[in-house]
Amino acid sequence: MDGSVARPRPFLALGLRLAAAGTLATLSMLVKLASERGASLTELVFWRQSITLIAITALIAAMRRFADLKTKRLKAHGKRAVAGVTGMFFVYGAVVLLPLAEATAINFTAPFFAVILAVMLFKERVGQYRWGAVALGFAGVLVLTQPSFGFGANGGIDPFGATIGLIAAFLVAAISFQLQDLNKTESPWSIVFWFTLFSTPVLALTLPFVYVPHSLETWAIIGAMGLCGALAQLLLTASLRFGSAGVILLMDYTALLWATYYGWSVFGTAPSSNLWLGAPLIIGAGALIAWRERGLAQAKTENRVTDQG
Repeated sequence: MDGSVARPRPFLALGLRLAAAGTLATLSMLVKLASERGASLTELVFWRQSITLIAITALIAAMRRFADLKTKRLKAHGKRAVAGVTGMFFVYGAVVLLPLAEATAINFTAPFFAVILAVMLFKERVGQYRWGAVALGFAGVLVLTQPSFGFGANGGIDPFGATIGLIAAFLVAAISFQLQDLNKTESPWSIVFWFTLFSTPVLALTLPFVYVPHSLETWAIIGAMGLCGALAQLLLTASLRFGSAGVILLMDYTALLWATYYGWSVFGTAPSSNLWLGAPLIIGAGALIAWRERGLAQAKTENRVTDQG
């Protein structure tokens, strides 16, 4: 699952992913806030993409990096756009339906789906450590959501919202592999530009059916959301250029700290007791997968050096 990376620089990749986690948590908070002010999910996805397109185009023009946009892989960019927009609907849908901290914790199941996808798509052999981690992680999801049982201090969370969150995590894992593949030949500027260019016109077609007037404050929230989206997109794409998805996803867990803070300070929502029971299982399982992935990558490198020697 480690796969090849365009330019391996693990510490830079981890730093970029850490910054991306904080930016994405802020983005989720802004999405939830705008939704509570009457903006529809479809409209928010449109503004997120269109503002990102404007911002990324302005940056490319200012830095004179138009050469970075050249590509022979428009079909791959198109597939990434379809998956990316679909993923955004589910990720933001979970944010709207669930408390921020709980939605964030469920999104942490992405590494588990990455293991499953590695087996299905790349026929990778997965041992007992990673399968055990996957089982432990999904046990954490059951503790967090407590579907149909209704025990615990808060009786679990909305099962529909939890399902949307799990689908979102699956799509995040799938998109990570897409980005790793694109990063082998494309620059981060190119990946973000083509993603937003392909998706914005299609989303614009839905705007007459979903748009409603907003206050100046709501527009400020939407604008900040778009700028956070542009920054997060660049950080995420760059992190996958310098590090493996299986390892750098570990940094995503810091988003739970931001989400918990935003949930309390902005929405007045204290995290449930189920979160403190389920989240450590999910995070621990993800850390185990990252540790195992790193060990396997090191062993593969050592074997390659030995063979060459």
